[in-house]
Amino acid sequence: MAGFEVFGKEERKEVMDVMETGVLMRYGFDAERKGIFKVRQFEEEFAAYCGGGYALGVTSGSAALKVALTALDVGPGDEVIVPAFTFIATYEAVLEAGAIPVMADIDDSLNLDPDDIINKLTPYTKAVIPVHMCGAPANIDRIVDVARKSNLLVLEDTAQAVGASYQGKKLGTFGNMGIFSFDYYKTITSGEGGMVITNSKELYDRSDWYHDHGHDHNLKVSRAMEGRSILGFNYRMNELQGAVGLAQFRKLDMIIAAQKKNKNAVKELLKDVPGLKFRNIPDPAGDTATFLGFNLPDAAATERFQAALAAEGVDTVCFKRNKWHYVPNWEHLLAWATANSKKFPFTNPAYRGKVDYSIRLIPKAEDILGRTLFMGIPILMSADKLDKIGQGIKKAALQI
Repeated sequence: MAGFEVFGKEERKEVMDVMETGVLMRYGFDAERKGIFKVRQFEEEFAAYCGGGYALGVTSGSAALKVALTALDVGPGDEVIVPAFTFIATYEAVLEAGAIPVMADIDDSLNLDPDDIINKLTPYTKAVIPVHMCGAPANIDRIVDVARKSNLLVLEDTAQAVGASYQGKKLGTFGNMGIFSFDYYKTITSGEGGMVITNSKELYDRSDWYHDHGHDHNLKVSRAMEGRSILGFNYRMNELQGAVGLAQFRKLDMIIAAQKKNKNAVKELLKDVPGLKFRNIPDPAGDTATFLGFNLPDAAATERFQAALAAEGVDTVCFKRNKWHYVPNWEHLLAWATANSKKFPFTNPAYRGKVDYSIRLIPKAEDILGRTLFMGIPILMSADKLDKIGQGIKKAALQI
C-alpha cells in the first residue's frame, strides 16, 4: 500500500543525478544543473499520464489543497462541501483558505454522497471537494453533474488514489482541479510532496505564481526579476523530492497491478465469512487496491471480528474509531480551535452561514463506518503472509 516497499536503484539513480549537480532547488542555477530538472520532468510525465493539462509539484498533499483552493478564489465568506470521511487535511486546507468546510454524508462507496450535496447547499456554497478515499473512486460523474447544475467548483482530493480512474478517465481530471499526495504512506512516495493538476491554463498560472511567492517564472529573464501579478507563499517541491517522486511514478502501474493481485487473493479468503459484504466500488477497474474494505451487518459483530483478527496478527482499521479520518472525532475542529486565538475563520464577520458538525447530519456515515473494516494491501506479499492471513480469517470468523 506504500511505494517505500519498492525503493531501489531507480530512486538512488534519480537522487544522485541531483546530488551531482549540487542544485537542490527547482528554480534557477540553470548553468550549474546541467540540464537536470527533476521536478519539471515529474510534472510533465505526471500530466501526460493523467491525460494532458498541467501539473504542479508542491511540498505536500495538504499544500496542494491550499494552493488549488487559492487558485479557485475560495476564501472568506465561502463554504466548501466536504465528506465526513476524509483525512483532516481536507478540512484544514479549507480553513487555511479562510473558508468554512461543510460536512456532508457518504454513500456505500464510502465517498461523498452526490445526493447529499443538495442538502448542504446554502447561498454561501462555492465549491465541493469529493475525496477518493482508500484508493477507490467516488461516484464522480454524478458529483460533477450535481455540482455543475448548482454552479459549484469541483476540487478532487485524490491524495489517496493516485493512478485510480473512473470509466477509463484518471481521477483528478473530472473537476476544475485535482490534487495528489506523495507522503510516506501513499501509493507512491517522495517522503513528502504533492501535485496539483488542471486543464485550465489560468488556474495553473495562479497556482504556479502563488506556490512560489508570486514569481511568474518568465524564462526570458533571470529569477527574481520577473513580473508579479499576485502575492504568494512558499510551497515549492525541491529537486530531491522530484527525483524520488519521478522514480516512484514510473513504478506506479506495477504497484497498482501488484496490489490488485494481492487484494483479490485476500478477498477470496474473506468471501465465505458469514454476513460479510465488500465495499461498493463504482468502477472496480479503476480501483488502485491500496485497501480492502468490507463490512458486517452490525457494529458489534464488526468489533468482535476485528478483535479476533488482531489476536491472529491480522491488522484492520475501523475508521469510525480512528482519530484522523472522521469528523465527529476531531475535538479541535468541533471546538473551532484554529491556530489563532480568535478562532478565525469561524468567527469571521464576512461569514454569514451557520456551522454544524452534528452526527445527525451524516446518518449513513454513522451507520456504515461503524461496521466497516479496512485492511491495507501490500505491494509485496509472500505466500507465507497470505497463508497467515487466511488462517487468521478462518479462526476469527468463528467469533462473529
